[in-house]
Amino acid sequence: MPAQQTHYQPTWTTERIALLKNGFEAGLSCREIAARIGVSRNAVIGKISRLKLVRDKAGATRITKKEPTNGRRSRTPAKLRQIILKALPADRLVAMEEAQIHNGHTCSLFELSKETCRWPISTPGAADFCFCGNPPIEGLPYCAGHSRLAYRLGSQR
Repeated sequence: MPAQQTHYQPTWTTERIALLKNGFEAGLSCREIAARIGVSRNAVIGKISRLKLVRDKAGATRITKKEPTNGRRSRTPAKLRQIILKALPADRLVAMEEAQIHNGHTCSLFELSKETCRWPISTPGAADFCFCGNPPIEGLPYCAGHSRLAYRLGSQR
């Protein structure tokens, strides 16, 4: 009787590990990293633990394992904001600077969609809690006015 051959394909290839590290350094959640790589969220959490990758409370990432970093620094939240702002076309940045923050159009949690700004207004659980509801900037969750608040650089605060 012939022995059964099994074709073992490792979950964590060199390419997937590189994608995991890049996503982690960029500040993506484990769920977002898992979706990009094509594995489960728990697989990502386990691999992050085995690689001893750690996020500081400020959001910066660091590697605790004694590995050469090739002179690269981890990305901080300010650096990520700069990347997001550089990715936006100049006309959108001007629109963000001139945009009214709230025009009185609000929506409930059940009315949120890709066509509504997700900026929360008031305190969750309060009777007047709602979301902005203005049209968002393409590719971002917030309208121009709230994107200006969300993605401003530390020196502008």
